[in-house]
Amino acid sequence: MVAAWFILRGMKLYSYFRSSASFRVRIALALKGLPYDYAAINLLAGEQRQSDYQALAPDALVPLLEVDGQRLSQSLAILEYLDETHPTPALLPADPWGRAQVRALAQSIACEIHPLNNLRVLKYLVGPLQQDEAAKLTWYRHWVRQGLESFERQLVAVDAARAQRGLPASTLCYGDIPTLADCVLVPQIFNGKRFDTDLSGLPRTMAAFETCMALAAFQQAQPSACPDFVD
Repeated sequence: MVAAWFILRGMKLYSYFRSSASFRVRIALALKGLPYDYAAINLLAGEQRQSDYQALAPDALVPLLEVDGQRLSQSLAILEYLDETHPTPALLPADPWGRAQVRALAQSIACEIHPLNNLRVLKYLVGPLQQDEAAKLTWYRHWVRQGLESFERQLVAVDAARAQRGLPASTLCYGDIPTLADCVLVPQIFNGKRFDTDLSGLPRTMAAFETCMALAAFQQAQPSACPDFVD
């Protein structure tokens, strides 16, 4: 049975504590200080496939953000919606070049790393494809490591481009406040750590992660702070 929720005016986030896509949205809501009701959808139990949830979320995924009865899916779309409707603090830089750079960094993780390693893919590997746990972990660690190595190179290149434009160095992904890219990076590092992925030799990436995790908003949004958290 899908977890019960109450219909309240305002924002409601359908989330699962381990969902990295949901984590992205929780970070953005915390950064912007936006209150919301939390509706837990247990992905491991298959609650996302139940008819009552699919009536709300046709893609049968989390996160799903409900705002005054209207619903939005896909984490990056939700993040941009929140930034457009609640612009302070901004998740995207003011200039077109900076916005494009931040979007590219975010998409490098959301579109290149995450799709290969989400729950559906891992379950398919050990289910229909009959791969054992060791093979699943090898798959996961390979693609996450390769993707983060690419992300590291991108951060270094963005830093160099910023320096050429006379912009200051940053220990976040871009600039002096968290952006869309940081909202996407932090959940990926959490998942990488959970699967014991090698995170060595990524100084710029891990510096951004550590800087983010020193901030209250990222701490408030982490899986262990969710009402459905199970250790």
